[in-house]
Amino acid sequence: MTKHRIRNDELAALFEEMADLLELSGENPFRIRAYRHGAMAIAALADPVADLIAKDFDLTSIEGIGATLAEKSKVIVDTGHLPQLEKLRSEIPTTLRDIMRVPGLGAKKAMALYRELGICDLTSLREACEQGAVAAIKGFGTKTQASILQNLGIVEKAAKRLSIDAADTLASRLREHFADCPEIEQIEFAGSYRRRKETIGDLDILVTSQSPKKVMDRFAEFPAIQEVLARGDTKMSVRISDAFQIDLRVVEPEAWGAALQYFTGSKEHNVHVRSLAKSKGLKVNEYGVFDTHDETRRVAGRDEQEVYRVIGLPWIPPELRENRCEFGVDIKDRIKNLIQLTDIRGDLHMHTTATDGENSIEEMAARAQEMGLAYIAITDHSKRVTIARGLDDARAIAQWRQIDAINKKLDGSFHIFKGIECDILEDGSLDLSDECLEKADWVTASVHFGTRQSREQITDRILGAIRHPSVHSISHPTGRLISRRNPYEIDLAAIIQAAKEFDKCLEINANPERLDLNDIMASSAAEAGVLLVINTDAHSLSNLALMQYGVSVARRGGLSKENVLNTRDLQAMRSWLQKH
Repeated sequence: MTKHRIRNDELAALFEEMADLLELSGENPFRIRAYRHGAMAIAALADPVADLIAKDFDLTSIEGIGATLAEKSKVIVDTGHLPQLEKLRSEIPTTLRDIMRVPGLGAKKAMALYRELGICDLTSLREACEQGAVAAIKGFGTKTQASILQNLGIVEKAAKRLSIDAADTLASRLREHFADCPEIEQIEFAGSYRRRKETIGDLDILVTSQSPKKVMDRFAEFPAIQEVLARGDTKMSVRISDAFQIDLRVVEPEAWGAALQYFTGSKEHNVHVRSLAKSKGLKVNEYGVFDTHDETRRVAGRDEQEVYRVIGLPWIPPELRENRCEFGVDIKDRIKNLIQLTDIRGDLHMHTTATDGENSIEEMAARAQEMGLAYIAITDHSKRVTIARGLDDARAIAQWRQIDAINKKLDGSFHIFKGIECDILEDGSLDLSDECLEKADWVTASVHFGTRQSREQITDRILGAIRHPSVHSISHPTGRLISRRNPYEIDLAAIIQAAKEFDKCLEINANPERLDLNDIMASSAAEAGVLLVINTDAHSLSNLALMQYGVSVARRGGLSKENVLNTRDLQAMRSWLQKH
């Protein structure tokens, strides 16, 4: 039988749905948790589960996947269906999953609404609330009904998340707003924002202050607030545009580090931290680290360093707190060598006015020098990208002559490499002639068209580019646009293997709309011995500052500067290019 081609994210989503429907049916919590852990483990895999199963790989060797989930994964990969899930779907409306996510409800109340009133989706829930029917159900009442109505609009828009750069802009505005509040002693943003995830679902702000009321009064004056959702003595939740929620918590100084650690997460990281603490006779929560034999005795909590220290760990950088590699025996070395923005010495992917960029070669070079870089590569599009006025052989060579002339005017401490972003065409050939590409210093190959081809076709196209003697790198290898376009189907394991074999680089594209490769894929490539290159894909001077987002991806993947080509100085970079 031909195996159903299913992506890891699709498989993980099926197990998440299974967990939700089991919870709605009142199933054993341990069984529900097993599906959620399995979904998380599958989503974190770089290799497609379908490929692993085809190779008879033992899925139970992966932490979080037990025998039951391994068996069900094989059934789904083989058939595209899971009988147990289809049975649950026939018994429970899947739209109840939306209802259980309404703040203040959950699985039990969602099922009560369904059994009592036949409510099975958000539309019928809104109608029942507006008619007053929900208030009449035992365990609900008028306050709960009003709360549901208030929260429904938020849930209906909850799919919208902020990109990491948009979250940075919001955080910057909030910092500026709070700068006029002298009562604030310490302030930090926690959650997935502090862990530098690619998109942010909400924003957590932690503050220490002796005057919580004044802090929250100041918060209430933030211009973007559309509604105050809740306000207590030390916590305040607000909604800003597009249903985005911000939570402010005022904590005591003695608990600052514990609160910061707790609210930074991730949830899975914190579960592991609590387990380690328990093995040492300690209890960790948002208020501190306590002796389990005398829970009134707080042994740590004022700063994060001591929270980690008392449970036997070094301070873990927030980007690593995903319960992947941070508890390994090599964590001290990994932290010591973790890549930083200041390690980046060059940027090898950018565009100018010759194609779809906003600035000239000279302007891009001058800004890069101001930022402290030692080199850049100008990589305008090749001719296949007609909408960007891509370069043909003659225009590319003419641009490289121009770059040679500009380099002669530079003092030698900065260099512009002659590059091109060359399209990998639908038939697998490259967009410019071999004779032209041989004259370039740096060639990065990309797929922009034919993205609906089969997995085998797109993979073969990229593999062919990797084997081409003039190609140095593959840019934005999976082609995804976050929240706008799924990655195209590729055999990433084969691409990583070929990049290692032919000593070619794979890119972490730092544009927040791409961040491609992502952290998990970048980690897999680095572990296989493939060099990564972090580039901005800049189309303007301001885009050159996007490098920080690519570095965040690399940090989340646990990469060191040795894993990244463009951390090398100009002389070392020239040596690498001469070898290739």
